[in-house]
Amino acid sequence: MKCRYCRATLPVIPGARAIQCAQCNGVTRVRLPRPASRPGNGILVQPGGGGYFPGTRSKKRAVLIGITYAGMRRGGGQLRGPINDVMCMRYMLCERFGFPNDGIVMLTDEERDPRKQATKENIRRAMDWLVQGCSYGDSLVFQFSGQGVQVEDEDGDEMDGYDEAICPMDSFQQGPILDDEINEAIVRPLVHGAKLHAVVDAEHSSTVLDLPFLCRISRKGTNWQWEDHRPPTGAYKGTSGGQAILFSGCSDGEKRPTMLFDAPTVGAMTHSFIKAVECEPRATYGRLLTTMKTIMREGGVNCNLQGSIGSPIRKVANFSGVQEPQLSCSEMLDIFRTPFVL
Repeated sequence: MKCRYCRATLPVIPGARAIQCAQCNGVTRVRLPRPASRPGNGILVQPGGGGYFPGTRSKKRAVLIGITYAGMRRGGGQLRGPINDVMCMRYMLCERFGFPNDGIVMLTDEERDPRKQATKENIRRAMDWLVQGCSYGDSLVFQFSGQGVQVEDEDGDEMDGYDEAICPMDSFQQGPILDDEINEAIVRPLVHGAKLHAVVDAEHSSTVLDLPFLCRISRKGTNWQWEDHRPPTGAYKGTSGGQAILFSGCSDGEKRPTMLFDAPTVGAMTHSFIKAVECEPRATYGRLLTTMKTIMREGGVNCNLQGSIGSPIRKVANFSGVQEPQLSCSEMLDIFRTPFVL
């Protein structure tokens, strides 16, 4: 098949819903019948079966993914910050919120162990591992720092006509992971009493979990309202009784140059989230979101995160182009009365 942007010939991977072009970085939808269910979804993920997954089932679990795409994106360059993003997130989860080390799976493109690399298959397996057997009281975290793309929607469940997607390190070979699949993998299985928090620092990430409600909040945080983003087709995008919350970002669609630093760097969206949690230890979701907005507007390029992991990081790089953090959820809640709890 041909790339819809540059007309380069693209290899079609069996089962892929979209393919990313190595020539122009554009994404083309593969117009093939969608399988009834993705292989592996709902099936027990065994350690060593193509990924590394702790055998213990802590009530607090996290999947953290950071991809720089070093040497992979023609004309796109390397992203600065995603690896430090996941390192800082892991430190915060363990030190502040009591997540056990063996309850956290990290996937990056700097790993030499193929089981720990952020490939499409490993990310899929990690998402399955995260929610597998979830139960009341589970606190789950999904983080992605890397490249995001938009793909033309084919099933009519997107109000703007485009699916959002995240790009694994082998996206040019295997294609991106669409928001439909992410929703099916880590949102739909959440049972009553289980809660998922996702933090996605990537371009085109605003609705990447396909959650049904998006919160619009004024610049000063004094006014807010929920927008109904349920698909016009009537397709169900909610949970199985649990709760899913996404911190992501929006932009005006214009590309802006990102300053490159020799000093260790963290992504702007991730930095605003971690810094807001540090500043607001008992925050509500509304207070956390407004603090994130303030940090992104006024924080500049200097990083001042706490702890042994964050303190050596000197600079903040907005590699995703996100201008405003935003919140979406599987249900409408009072953001200034509901406490943020991990």
